[in-house]
Amino acid sequence: MRVRERYRQIRGLMAQQRSAAVSQLKAPLGESAVHLCVDMQRLFSAQGPWPTPWMARVLPAVLAMVEHAPAKTLFTRFIPPLTAADAPGRWQAYYGKWAAVTRERIDPALLELLPALAAHVPPACVFDKPAYSAFTAPGLLAHLMERSADTLIVTGSETDVCVLASVLAAIDCGFRVVVARDGVCSSSDETHDALLTLYSRRFDVQLELADSAEIIDAWAVR
Repeated sequence: MRVRERYRQIRGLMAQQRSAAVSQLKAPLGESAVHLCVDMQRLFSAQGPWPTPWMARVLPAVLAMVEHAPAKTLFTRFIPPLTAADAPGRWQAYYGKWAAVTRERIDPALLELLPALAAHVPPACVFDKPAYSAFTAPGLLAHLMERSADTLIVTGSETDVCVLASVLAAIDCGFRVVVARDGVCSSSDETHDALLTLYSRRFDVQLELADSAEIIDAWAVR
């Protein structure tokens, strides 16, 4: 077990070193940047049915960015259907497997944001979504257009599911995307590391990786 744990630590350090090569932002961040915080809910905390062990660890970095620009923060919440039968297509099979998280069975409090983040609503806004991508939330894209946003700073859960879907949708929409490397988390170390490598190697023109402190320092907010 010690050898396996040491291997995991070494692999994590190697992934961080690979990502560090592209960690610097390509340009300053200004008034047109918006912080998109994906699914930092109790649903994915240690108290929820889908626990993401790193969530508590990345919360300080996420909270620091929210506090830097609360009025420019958009939270999403993943909201399951009332029953599996209410979901479209293959989502019915998904919620057949995860019937315990349908709204007829789950504790509604687990769908809320983590308390430290919820305290900033308002001025931060919340968008509820039925699927992985933030852009499945009704009104989100229109809201970004109304704000003349051209840059999305992304944090949240999980790196390899909802964050991934949101990042790819944002790229498709033409946004400059900045992922906070210390502000995203997953329940899988392996796929988290793999996604950070994918972001840096395959999307280096449209996506930037940076630490939350670097983002805050570069983000001028009035």
